[in-house]
Amino acid sequence: MKKSLFLITILFQIYFINAQETGYFYGGLESNSQWLQTDEGINFLAPEDQFRANNYILMNYNLGKFTAGVQYESYLPSALLGYDDSTYGNQNDVATYYFNYKDETLDITGGYFYEQFGSGLILRSWEDRQLGLNNALKGINVKFNATKDLGIKAVFGQQRNGFEVSEGTIQGIDADLSLSGALNIESVDIQLGGSYVARNQDTNGNEALPTTVAAYGGRLDLIFNNFYAGVEAIVKDPDVILNEGQISSNKLYDGTALQVNAGYAKKGLGINATFRRLENFSFYADRYAEGNIYNQQVINYVPGLTKQQDYLLTNIYVYNPQPRLIIESFDQRSGEVGTQFDLFYSFKKGTSLGGKYGTKLAMNFSYWGGLDSEYNIENRWYKAKFIGNGHQLFRDINFEVKKKWSKEWSSVFTYQNVLVDKGIVEGGPLGHSSILANIGVIETTKRFDNGKAARFVAQHLWSKDDRKNWVAGVFEYNFSTRLAVYAADNWNYGGTNETHYYSVGGSYSKGNTRLGLNYGRQRGGLICVGGVCRFVPENTGLSANLTVAF
Repeated sequence: MKKSLFLITILFQIYFINAQETGYFYGGLESNSQWLQTDEGINFLAPEDQFRANNYILMNYNLGKFTAGVQYESYLPSALLGYDDSTYGNQNDVATYYFNYKDETLDITGGYFYEQFGSGLILRSWEDRQLGLNNALKGINVKFNATKDLGIKAVFGQQRNGFEVSEGTIQGIDADLSLSGALNIESVDIQLGGSYVARNQDTNGNEALPTTVAAYGGRLDLIFNNFYAGVEAIVKDPDVILNEGQISSNKLYDGTALQVNAGYAKKGLGINATFRRLENFSFYADRYAEGNIYNQQVINYVPGLTKQQDYLLTNIYVYNPQPRLIIESFDQRSGEVGTQFDLFYSFKKGTSLGGKYGTKLAMNFSYWGGLDSEYNIENRWYKAKFIGNGHQLFRDINFEVKKKWSKEWSSVFTYQNVLVDKGIVEGGPLGHSSILANIGVIETTKRFDNGKAARFVAQHLWSKDDRKNWVAGVFEYNFSTRLAVYAADNWNYGGTNETHYYSVGGSYSKGNTRLGLNYGRQRGGLICVGGVCRFVPENTGLSANLTVAF
């Protein structure tokens, strides 16, 4: 409470001292709550804290080159189900605050801040409330534009861990150079970058542990006419590995990361290909946080490079990246290697396939496997091939056709063939069994006058594995641009337990305010946002979401 009053006092002092200047406040409120109910149909027993809520209030004040802000968070009486209740539950306080000065060449932030080096493969601090993830750094962030072609960033601080900070201290420096600008090259755009990020943490008397673990990376990006390409490579200092929060041994293992992408884009056509290889590339602000299921204290950004699906059934079998090294009798893995390929094509209007309004085709293929490695469990060593023939973790082939039939009617047709290791779906050991599924989706939208619209989605999943077949339907009606309602049902049938996961709800928006309500069953499993996933348990209840921007 003292911290809250202090920060609010600072903000108002800045405001009143500079009252003769032109300044303004801005921010927002977000409230997410649920009332959980016992549901014998899915064997869900409501916890003692049936009502749960995550609340966020963000307030910023800007005055010319100066900006200050504070975010207050409340998780009372408990955090939403599926979030890290041991870290956030039954707590409320000022979570983050910052003071910033910015001009044309200098940008300095003190307090909590978010930052990213390159693609984020070596460092990314960010917030995603849907995932329950906020790994802001508390310290100082300096950005300096040395020339119009050279930019430098430097960070120093500790990572946020709930309402506390990490045991480890993070320091890093990043540089971006426009080589084509510096050398006056006009035919091709060439960008160079280099990064250094280190974690410094007390060893608590264990001389076998390294005090500092650093990662070093470089990147190159090219754009030539309609072509683009990029490569980023990173090496990480040797460090210990952990399993279930315990150090496996005092042996140290280094790590590497390599990502390559290339593509071609012009009107009506887009092609993109990505290759990534990760070997022992988990990087945490606290060595003891390795492998936690809530993505807490993660320094770098390692999303699943697969198509981000939008439908109920295409989101059942998703891919959760596997960068960790594990050398145990029940599970051995050393990382992942794979690729993703995207093709986008638009058939021109007036052609046989394009029709009157044109037709859009999207195709995606992704394949991810574990590194082909040899393991010696007794002596705690392993040897990995660069690619080899490792165990298949995930393979996805999908097609999407978007077709507008008239000014009122449009449709989307989707087909997906997916194969995934069952250990990824359940969060257990890998390589014991796989799940193969085919999914078909038909979505149709009818638009009326005055912002009214109706949307219907029919889906089916065929599988001989896991929980067998699923069928799903969604109906949504927009009475206006402000008011919408929906009803949905996922029916899992063909297995030992046939279950409906139903849901009804709606939303109302006015100006900068939106209220959403829904009641129903939540299917358990992986929930992914932007390729980053967390596990959620099955549950039943009423949920509400309120957002206000000001």
